[in-house]
Amino acid sequence: MLIELYRDSAFEFIPDCIMKRQNVRTLSLVVCTFTYLLIGAAVFDSLESPTEAKRWEFLQAVKNNFVKKYNVSDEDFRVMEIVIIENKPHKAGPQWKFAGAFYFSTVVLAMIGYGHSTPVTIPGKAFCMGYAMVGIPLGLVMFQSIGERLNKFASVIIRRAKRASGARCTEATEMNLMLATGMLSSAIITTGAAVFSRYEGWSYFDSFYYCFVTLTTIGFGDYVALQNDQALTNKPGYVALSLVFILFGLAVVAASINLLVLRFMTMQAEDAKRDEQDAQNLAGNAQPVTFDDETTYNMNGKLLEHNYTTENDETASLCSCTCMGGTRCLNHEQFIDPDFQPTDIIQSTQCLHRASI
Repeated sequence: MLIELYRDSAFEFIPDCIMKRQNVRTLSLVVCTFTYLLIGAAVFDSLESPTEAKRWEFLQAVKNNFVKKYNVSDEDFRVMEIVIIENKPHKAGPQWKFAGAFYFSTVVLAMIGYGHSTPVTIPGKAFCMGYAMVGIPLGLVMFQSIGERLNKFASVIIRRAKRASGARCTEATEMNLMLATGMLSSAIITTGAAVFSRYEGWSYFDSFYYCFVTLTTIGFGDYVALQNDQALTNKPGYVALSLVFILFGLAVVAASINLLVLRFMTMQAEDAKRDEQDAQNLAGNAQPVTFDDETTYNMNGKLLEHNYTTENDETASLCSCTCMGGTRCLNHEQFIDPDFQPTDIIQSTQCLHRASI
């Protein structure tokens, strides 16, 4: 029973130290994330709130002037708003013909979710949910696999470049791969921004913003390609280019994410190994513990010594030293119990150590 109790306490003590460290690490991440969110909210508030208020005042002034000029009732104006909003997706042509449906399917599978067109029928919504449940994991696996192939290809190129340059270390490190995929991602975004700026009529910065939002799968929907001039039906080449940009760009981004995930997993493995080593050090450096029944265990619960003594054991000494009161023990005179010399009981000249200290 004592062995079980001690093992429980011993094995709870060491993981508690490790668990506390892991809890502190997790809590630190949570605090940092929420702090980052608070900072972002404060910055966006200061940057966007004044412009939002000005735009609202401007739109309200235009609405009031329009209603006053043409004597439009509030109900009629509301109908006009609905018609204009509902008509906006149709500027790109039929959204649910094959080209538009393929573009929508790509957006669903890539988890971009522009919101430029959505199913309106119950069967369409039901199929969209089932399609996403199967398509999103499939897309993640595909992009991850392509990302791994790109990393392998990049590692081969880096090794050959290092050999050609005569470098001592010819291996492709994680930093080399992250730099390569980062440069490739930047090249794709900058090139795509130039293309979309030309076809969509956006400024280069807005096009760059669209490419970044798309390839990071944020997908706000404030900028969506292929939504003007019947592009889905009249510009098949541009449609194909947009789809290639999304799929290939997401594969490159997946390669970068794959490296980050591998790095994170490596850090986690190193932390786990360090915690295990710390646990072993704690167990190795811990002092043995002796219970009331004179049984000694180490921190792993292993039995070190068991001395069978009873309360009526006449050899058990009450002396403050560590012997059993032999006649040739000089510790009695050196410690706090100099009068304890039971020579009338113990005639032996051997100095034997007691079972309990």
